Amino acid sequence: MNTVLIIDDDPDYRKFMGGLLKDRGWQLLEAESGNAGIELAKLHRPDVVLCDLLMASGNGFQVCRELRGNDDLRHTKIVVVSGRHVEKDRQAAFKAGADEYVTKPIDPDRLVLLLSRIVARSGSVAAPPAPVVPLAPGPAYVRFWGVRGSIPTPGPTTVQYGGNTSCVEVRADGQIIILDAGTGMRLLGQQLAAEFESQPIDATLLLTHTHWDHIQGLPFFQPVYKPQNHLRILGFEGARHGLEVVLAGQMESPFFPIGLREVPANVRIEELQEMSFNVGPVRVEATFANHPGICVGYRLFTSGGSIAFFPDNEPFPEAAPPTRAAGGAEASARPFAKSENRKMIEFLRGTDVLIMDTQYDANEYKHHTGWGHGCPDDVVSLALEAEVKTLYLFHHDPSHDDAKISQMLEQARKLVAARKGNLHIEAAREGAMVELPARVQA
Repeated sequence: MNTVLIIDDDPDYRKFMGGLLKDRGWQLLEAESGNAGIELAKLHRPDVVLCDLLMASGNGFQVCRELRGNDDLRHTKIVVVSGRHVEKDRQAAFKAGADEYVTKPIDPDRLVLLLSRIVARSGSVAAPPAPVVPLAPGPAYVRFWGVRGSIPTPGPTTVQYGGNTSCVEVRADGQIIILDAGTGMRLLGQQLAAEFESQPIDATLLLTHTHWDHIQGLPFFQPVYKPQNHLRILGFEGARHGLEVVLAGQMESPFFPIGLREVPANVRIEELQEMSFNVGPVRVEATFANHPGICVGYRLFTSGGSIAFFPDNEPFPEAAPPTRAAGGAEASARPFAKSENRKMIEFLRGTDVLIMDTQYDANEYKHHTGWGHGCPDDVVSLALEAEVKTLYLFHHDPSHDDAKISQMLEQARKLVAARKGNLHIEAAREGAMVELPARVQA
């Protein structure tokens, strides 16, 4: 049986919430002040502390700091409750050590679900979550759910290639790996819900960065609204805020009716510290892309081949003109550009499927240099030097209709033919699936 400590100076609230939690099988402790609650927590080590923010004797911030400073209470989860919708209070509570922050009035059923979820996350729940059913063995494949950049563009002119923003699914070696969480993630969620029905889903989301067109589908991903499902979100810390703060922020009031911390599924957000890691048996390598802010690309090594994903990247212009350095001497950016492009070529060397940003055509790119997006001319050259097998043009510009994308595809193929290359090129198309043949192990 799990134990909850309610710290609140309102006796009516303690009576109501205590009765509700007792009926749901929780063991109850009560304190009418922060100071008294701290002593009870040290004595009984509850699974969860449900603490009011504003109390005369020991406020919620003090409770958080005191409990987080006690190593014996490192597994205790803290939920701060407040009647004020003040963002600075919420951020201060998290900095003080709170695991969750909810505002009154509180829906009792949603609060009970939240408490159960955060305790389950710590592994102290008596009843373990439903086991995840292993995926049936089969060939590795890539499926495109969103291929557009910047903003969704639904309508009659984008039917062929699609109008949803960045989201790609990879099934390989028993793993469901999702690359970016643009609006295409909504469609992926619908498909997964229909495929698995009541069976648990275990998926890993790899985020390249947190620009809107790469995260705005997450709130509409159906599997996070089912408690039996597991979603692990991996990405690198942003320039100004941590990954969890950014993802939760887009689902806060007044932007969205349900907070990320309130969804029933087991959602884990992890900020990556290494550029090489594993998702099950799939080895993943990451490297920084040339795009504003913190942005990476990934290469996945599966039993069916490797997939590289760079939805936002601008190859460095090696033909950049000289610039005037200090003292009047001319300095060139060309050696740096050549070095950086060489690093990318080696990172991509021999990739089976490369999905890469080709947002602008050559003429458009002249007016968008430095924006962090590529054009087919430079990307084709990069892919040829890296001996990539198949290139998918990606992150289609919102102003490009189907005819324009087809035109860019044809031009890219002509570039390959002119260099007598073996590179196969397609334009990423929403709904298209690419199967990777299993390789014979030596």
